[in-house]
Amino acid sequence: MKKSITLLCILAMVSTLAACGGKPADKDNSNNDRGFTTVVEGKLIMATNATFPPYEYIEGGEVTGIDAEIASAIADKLGLELQIDDMGFEFITGTIASGKADIGLAGMTVTPDRQEEVSFTVSYATGVQVIIVTEDSPIVSLDDLFAEGANHVIGVQRNTTGDLYTTDDIEKKGFGTIDRYSKGAEAVQALKTGKVDCVVIDNEPAKAFVQEVEGLKILETEYVTEDYAIAMSKDNAELYEAVNGALKDLIDDGTIGKIIAKYITAE
Repeated sequence: MKKSITLLCILAMVSTLAACGGKPADKDNSNNDRGFTTVVEGKLIMATNATFPPYEYIEGGEVTGIDAEIASAIADKLGLELQIDDMGFEFITGTIASGKADIGLAGMTVTPDRQEEVSFTVSYATGVQVIIVTEDSPIVSLDDLFAEGANHVIGVQRNTTGDLYTTDDIEKKGFGTIDRYSKGAEAVQALKTGKVDCVVIDNEPAKAFVQEVEGLKILETEYVTEDYAIAMSKDNAELYEAVNGALKDLIDDGTIGKIIAKYITAE
């Protein structure tokens, strides 16, 4: 999307009071039946779960990381002030769908189930789900999770794709059970204390956890590769076009690549 078109989208939003450029909408407005009353004029509100380094984490009392910087770059491009709301991962799509936030960035993978609730922008990064085990674990590859007679306990962060994949692939097919935690770090701690046999989680936070917790390692075989995108409401086409267009521009001019490279060193 060209800059001029993006600016027109923002001007349209200001005049219609429909989203990031408008005052709280009138409750009697027919376009406000899903509660778009919390977006403050001049602000772009981002919902996230700041327990997913290097994409989002707390440093110095502030949410930082890849997603925070991408959202900041988008807000700057659109002439808006970024506000980041930290919450449980499982609440992000609902918060977006209800209009209580404008965008959701949380290392979020595009899945069919999520697409029923929210829209997604173009992908801005690729993620890899990996398996963390203890150094002396009998689990040495992905195949071990699906071997005949397998009955492992897998730790995951609740409502993440690690949860979705393992529920479908392992729990529903009788290869083991899934223990769900509110944070990835809690699942890793459960692995360290022997409550679970492995943890399925994104590669980047997995590397950080393994560095922090002695006696753990990441298996060489990956669980799955996936694309990350920004979640947005299905009911605000103008804002979607503006944000998606800004994101495309930032990808094309190399800004997104530089942000990612700042946090993730090419191997």
